[in-house]
Amino acid sequence: MTQHEDNTPADSGAFRPSRRIFLRGAVAGTAATAGVIATGAGAGAAAAAPGGFPDYRYVKPLLTPSQLKYNPTGEIIFPCIRGVYDRLANPLGRYYLYYAPHDAPGGICLAYGDKLEGPFTEYTANPLVSNNWQPHYKVSHVSSPHVLWNEDVKEMWLYFHGENHTTRLARSKDGITFTYDRTVLTKDMLPAGTTETSYARVFRHDLPARDARYVMLFMVNNQSNRRDVGWGWSKDGRTWTFAQQPLIRHSDVGVNNISGGHLLTRGGSTYVVYHTGKENGGNILITEVGNDFSRRNHLGVFYDSGSAAPENGRAAAPSFGTDRGVPYMVYEAGERLGGSIAVARG
Repeated sequence: MTQHEDNTPADSGAFRPSRRIFLRGAVAGTAATAGVIATGAGAGAAAAAPGGFPDYRYVKPLLTPSQLKYNPTGEIIFPCIRGVYDRLANPLGRYYLYYAPHDAPGGICLAYGDKLEGPFTEYTANPLVSNNWQPHYKVSHVSSPHVLWNEDVKEMWLYFHGENHTTRLARSKDGITFTYDRTVLTKDMLPAGTTETSYARVFRHDLPARDARYVMLFMVNNQSNRRDVGWGWSKDGRTWTFAQQPLIRHSDVGVNNISGGHLLTRGGSTYVVYHTGKENGGNILITEVGNDFSRRNHLGVFYDSGSAAPENGRAAAPSFGTDRGVPYMVYEAGERLGGSIAVARG
């Protein structure tokens, strides 16, 4: 499985002192109860990250633009890892890794492999989805793929943006051939002055008080050019209601921009992890929102990016998976539009 029920995030790289240290004492009891251990070679007991999650340690790059056949812009972003071995008939590998270039023309791409630590093989007919899908749209670029396994209909549901102010949905029985469904989010569904609604991820999460079974996290920008994490909820994953105020504001955590929200659950509560711009440390932060999204408990640094390559001071857009019981984080490592897709192990 790749979408955690008891989500167990992880940290990367060799040990590096970080701002998480001051939080570890507060969550040590939770970590001990969870019985979390590190699985890397030579690793001892894993230190606890905020919320009782284990620390993730960088392992290796998985995809580098220069090594890809489909490489229109020399950059790739926004990985989404999904286990398909128990969901799809005759998949290419146990795991599907979706990603995309961002700049025009973009293109939703696929790589596949049998282990979350790789290797991953580029699909020969990328992109799966292009910036021109007639009669549905013709845009400068499509990017930021997030694929949800929809258990209700036994389909892979792909949410992606193009342009930056529009998020769309496509559906697939095999994770490769997609059928266009609809637009699910535009800037016009948010307050006047909103300029971007993109980088959406969708999760199966019950909100009984809102008659909802799915939650969407996305980046919202406005005329101030400061980015926040917005959110919405849906009964069916197709028709959405969106909060008119951000779930997490950049100012709440003292940075200029935040994006790449991912939902995690652990210890009976719900959390959102998201990244900051490199100018504010380039780290991944964590906020407890609670199961009903009523809390705003900002816990600090979830993953502290390293200064050495390939991170070069920036880790972003995390996606999480579990391989034979071992938790992993797949993420952007390096400068925005100039890095690779890497994996860290918990």
